[in-house]
Amino acid sequence: MRFLVAYLKQNRLSFGLFVLFCAIFAAAFVLYDLPIGAVLYPAAVCLTVGAAVLLVKVRKAYKKHRMLLELVQRPAVLMEGFPEAATTDDRDYQAIIEKLREEQKQLENTTHARYTDMLEYYTVWAHQIKTPIASMRLTLQNEDSDVARRLSEDLFRIEQYVEMVLMFLRLDSDSTDYVIRSYDLDPILKQAVRKFSTQFIYKKLRLTYKPVHATVITDEKWLLFVVEQVLANAVKYTPAGGEITLYLQSPKTLCVKDTGCGIAPEDLPRIFEKGYTGLNGRADKSASGIGLYLCRRILKNLGHSISAQSEVGKGTVISIDLAQNALEVE
Repeated sequence: MRFLVAYLKQNRLSFGLFVLFCAIFAAAFVLYDLPIGAVLYPAAVCLTVGAAVLLVKVRKAYKKHRMLLELVQRPAVLMEGFPEAATTDDRDYQAIIEKLREEQKQLENTTHARYTDMLEYYTVWAHQIKTPIASMRLTLQNEDSDVARRLSEDLFRIEQYVEMVLMFLRLDSDSTDYVIRSYDLDPILKQAVRKFSTQFIYKKLRLTYKPVHATVITDEKWLLFVVEQVLANAVKYTPAGGEITLYLQSPKTLCVKDTGCGIAPEDLPRIFEKGYTGLNGRADKSASGIGLYLCRRILKNLGHSISAQSEVGKGTVISIDLAQNALEVE
């Protein structure tokens, strides 16, 4: 009914002209004292024939309307099978649509080529930068001074940033190397803790960790990166002499708790957004707002989830829910 009303409105000029012409003929017949029935009878016949033609045209127009609605639901590249062009306007509009589709396809190809070039460049750069980093680390290992220790700390952060770049580049890659199978969680946690051992010593942080004796279905490399990012934030925002605790909640939720500065209530809902740094990030000019965003994206791809609880001045608890059955074990 709605389509019929719209169609009648669209063709109201034709209907108006028909009524106007009938009125002109009736007025002419009255002025010449001719029988009015000579006008009304042909008008009725024309109206009957016109109604039949109108029904046919409405049915055809409705069918065309349904086809176009189906095409609207498709992506632009799949918009094939347009209704047969019945008018010059139809042919013109279809020509315009085809031209726009070709231009869109060319733009997508150009954009994809540029993105691929950029991805390859930064991937090569990230791998190449590891060589001078390794060389600098070997050099600093032979030094035992406050300056060498500070440089080692800075070098450690550089390594973290490079690893973050690599993970960011691989995240949406077609060749993301997920290896999903059953893993013992403790070796993954021990790798992460061992990596931050010098950070704990340097800041005199106390680590509380007991083997969790849990098996999870995940990807070891990507989950390790997530745990390292969470630990990096815990170490970064926990003052000297503080404590970081790793423990497992039922059924399989890994928790990383710190006694750091905490997160403001207004920032807490947004800490996993891309580029959001919050109050703590604005105080620390080096914060990028990418780490926790990557954690959420990676865990979502792995079928896990992440959440946070925090109280300003008392610390933060990051919870990683590792319980899932959606992924196939390789």
